[in-house]
Amino acid sequence: MKKLLISVVLLTAAVLAKAEDVRPPNISFDQLLKEITSVELPQAPEPALEKSALPAADGRYWVTVKAADKYVRTRLLEAGMDIVEINKDSVSGFAGPYTMDQLSSKFFSVLSKVPAAQYIARFNKDFPAQDAAYHNFKETTDLLNQMASKHSDIASLFSIGKTVEGRDIWCLRINSNARGTTPSAKPGALYIGNHHAREHLSNEVPLLLAAWLLDHRNDADVKKYIATLDIYIIPMLNPDGAEFDIKTGSYQYYRKNMAVNADKSRGVDLNRNYDSWWCQAGASSYPGSDTYCGPRAFSEPESQAVKRFIEARKNLKTHISYHSYASEILYPWGGSEEDVPNVQDKQVFIKVAAEMGKLTRYEPIKSSDMYVATGDSCDWAYAAAGIFAFTFELEGRGFYPGAAVLTNAVTNNIKAAVYLLSVTDNPYKVI
Repeated sequence: MKKLLISVVLLTAAVLAKAEDVRPPNISFDQLLKEITSVELPQAPEPALEKSALPAADGRYWVTVKAADKYVRTRLLEAGMDIVEINKDSVSGFAGPYTMDQLSSKFFSVLSKVPAAQYIARFNKDFPAQDAAYHNFKETTDLLNQMASKHSDIASLFSIGKTVEGRDIWCLRINSNARGTTPSAKPGALYIGNHHAREHLSNEVPLLLAAWLLDHRNDADVKKYIATLDIYIIPMLNPDGAEFDIKTGSYQYYRKNMAVNADKSRGVDLNRNYDSWWCQAGASSYPGSDTYCGPRAFSEPESQAVKRFIEARKNLKTHISYHSYASEILYPWGGSEEDVPNVQDKQVFIKVAAEMGKLTRYEPIKSSDMYVATGDSCDWAYAAAGIFAFTFELEGRGFYPGAAVLTNAVTNNIKAAVYLLSVTDNPYKVI
């Protein structure tokens, strides 16, 4: 696995290299490319079971519901449905017992349903053996430590807080003259991945962004950003959930953190837990649902850690929160159908999202145009701290797209992340 990890990092660096070749000696680009492209991704066979032969996993079903517009999609979120796919006239996703009861009402039309176990069996992959290029919590932590140690003159690693289960939430800081939690007056950029447990690609993109920035520290543009900006990268905000999703060796399609709720159900949706129109449209107050907003805003240690982090750093100007999957770049508001009230800020959001969309080939849209979802981290970051915050819905045809998507996803998203650095000193210059 470590050999493949080095391959992915160095391949990405080689593809994007503009100046000095900082690859370790005796490693050729052709060799690395051959190693990555030769990785086989075995697929689980289609299950030969009848629908009735499999019980619903945790009482969940994979359902398709008629939904012609964002208003129906928003009501489905409030009913607790975990919307995974959006089609022209319908949506598909997971629904537990409470949500299935809600869907039986006259307000919704369920087009199909199968036990979640049957749906999951179609995509069962062994992690990390089959997706060896992906990193679990220990591997992510080890890599961050290695980067901070190798580049100790400009990089430092610290924890912004602990999770429900006591894991550290690691942050790699890149700054030419400030370490750890030392304040800085330089304009700041923040990149966060893995709010949602099953979205493992959202860990890889910021993790390999950190590796690329440090490998290319002597490129003219990167060198300038390191000298003039305060860069923070938090690849795995929800390590508890990410570890749970892979602990059996088979993906669990798990979304939330690992909090134990009052009714003994498990988990809070961290991206419904921020104090931005908290638990209103597009969020569920039922603890068992996948869109559960929590008992109160910032009830969770993970979202509290982000709150403390942002409030302590008045210099932060830009932010990307990585999610998957839809190939979209979303900007506020997500919790309201209204546009942000400041006309200049709206122009900045539209312009910057459009430029990053060109680099990733993702569609830039206002978040609530997909559906209204309150308690969102980027809405809160903008409302509370004036940060130009974007949600990236990464590419892929599912939450577990395999290692084959890594090179393109990482390469294109690094381009977008570096573009964001180029405007972090003054986002208003784009207009």
